[in-house]
Amino acid sequence: MAHNKEALKEGCYGDDVREHILEFAANGGYEAIPEDERDTWFTRFKFWGLFHQRDGQESYFMMRLTNASGVLEPGQLRAIGEVAREYANGPVANPEFGNGWIDLTTRQSVQLHWLELEGVPEIWEELESVGVHSRSAGGDTMRNISGCPLHGKAEEFVAAGPLLERFEEELRTDDALANMPRKFNISVSGCTVGCAQDSLNDIGFEPATKEIGVSGEAGGSSDSSDGGEEVRGFNVRIGGGLGGRQPRAATPLDVFVRPENAYEVGRGFVELYHDYGDRQNRSKNRARFFAEDWGMAKIRETLQAEYVDFEMHTAGEDVREEYTYNAGKPVEAGQHDHVGVGDQKDGGNYVGLSVPVGRLPAEDAIELADLADEYGSGEVRLTRRQNPVIVDVAADDLEALLAEPLLETYPAEPSPFERGAMACTGTEFCSIALTETKARMARMLRWFNENVELPDDVGTIKMHYSGCTADCGQAMTADIGLQGMRARKDGEMVEAFDIGVGGGVGENPSFIDWVQQRVPADEAPGAIRNLLEAYAAHRACETPEESREDGDSEARSASSRASGQGPRAEAVRGQSFREWVDATAEEQLVEFCVPEETDFEAPYMADAKQSWYPFAEGDSAAAPAADDSAAPSDD
Repeated sequence: MAHNKEALKEGCYGDDVREHILEFAANGGYEAIPEDERDTWFTRFKFWGLFHQRDGQESYFMMRLTNASGVLEPGQLRAIGEVAREYANGPVANPEFGNGWIDLTTRQSVQLHWLELEGVPEIWEELESVGVHSRSAGGDTMRNISGCPLHGKAEEFVAAGPLLERFEEELRTDDALANMPRKFNISVSGCTVGCAQDSLNDIGFEPATKEIGVSGEAGGSSDSSDGGEEVRGFNVRIGGGLGGRQPRAATPLDVFVRPENAYEVGRGFVELYHDYGDRQNRSKNRARFFAEDWGMAKIRETLQAEYVDFEMHTAGEDVREEYTYNAGKPVEAGQHDHVGVGDQKDGGNYVGLSVPVGRLPAEDAIELADLADEYGSGEVRLTRRQNPVIVDVAADDLEALLAEPLLETYPAEPSPFERGAMACTGTEFCSIALTETKARMARMLRWFNENVELPDDVGTIKMHYSGCTADCGQAMTADIGLQGMRARKDGEMVEAFDIGVGGGVGENPSFIDWVQQRVPADEAPGAIRNLLEAYAAHRACETPEESREDGDSEARSASSRASGQGPRAEAVRGQSFREWVDATAEEQLVEFCVPEETDFEAPYMADAKQSWYPFAEGDSAAAPAADDSAAPSDD
């Protein structure tokens, strides 16, 4: 028997939902939706990127936008910022971020909060007038397509732009494929950095080469070498994803496609999952479970027999060993994010800014759009690390751009902690999160900057914070991953973290191992400091033997503070954090990561979703007291 959500979608889904949203908006908004039908309509609204916020925030919605591979064309970021300034204002200000802001997401898109349904028609009109939309941004459908944020600008092994555009313009607009068994993620990498993180997607296309015999037509089946040519194209992986503490790296499908044939394979797998995917058990019906259940051979055979018109090649030679994006390698090994100044293939430059936890006030977003117009082409790219990139900056303009006041707030050379930070939405708006995330992470970043010293050549510590096991903040792929939990402290339930280490993507993706669980939120920064001081101390040793032998007094001091013992990890000078984790025994990591109360202040610890808004004193979002319109600032 199909899950009950299938019945809700069957009645109305996809493009048809839009007219109902407009009708409700015109007739009173939230109150126009019959009370006994609200859950049904909220499920359907998600296809148009419209999510009702959590309990207690009745009548307010989040809107997720969609822009394939993070490309915001000239004028689009400004329009988004102006919409946020006018419409995205809640009844209580966030003490860390104020009111009226946008959230940059880990899928290279944008989210707006505190929207009322009556304003949606005007919001759509303003955004769509510049080419921004929210269709297919949520629900059981193909989500925003991820890709190299600098495709077409930076050097690529194979051009990703044409395939990304075709997926966006032809596949995601097909209403016959709107109703998928579950959400479905597609990615395309054209570079050798690995920045689209294909291993974490339901289907990912990664650059590869293959020698194809002269008898093999474009996309043909001949894999024999009979005077053939080396062709650049894509290998295909399927079934990757995070969440539920059941992360999976995508599995090679053993298929290579030329660029001109990649769309057909991508569409074929979407159709296959649409037709055969499980619609009964929603806890086990993401594409990663489907791929595991069917196996690569059966999927490949079915694709060939029912969905693809040409004979597919077996996999080519990939370039994964060159991947450096969040790969846990030392900074000097190559690009690990898009923060900073970089070269474009046309002689221009890009400038990537650090927006810790991805939250950008509307006025700052508008100012960023102004800078993109003044110093670049007006185009802004968004990355999978919740950061914006200004492109097409002339070399002569770099100094002036880097001196702009806005870049003091969002620098191109941030601290290692700010550079590596990501965070999901958390209990501020999410109905399934267990902890508040973004404001707490912002406070922790300031505390780490002031209280933790790292070696000068440690460019970043990837610290990702998810408010629950759904892992929208990608904690599983971090140097240090935090997942929201609950714990009992001093007789009451408080917000807490599970702390894991050693995650990353790259050539061989790895997911974090848990070293501490249910650490109260006010003790977690101390635990992380202890861990990082042990890393810094061991890293200063020249050899593993020196590390094990209590190499110097600094190593003894920091490591003893963390574990009560001298350093015993297999460390050598210059290791990245992930390399150090890999070389260190698990029991040692547990001993290093000792929870500790510090002077870090952790407000909202006892909220645990008991109030309608973690930062509010009022009883309800629908009717806040007149003097409760804003929470006091704790900046």
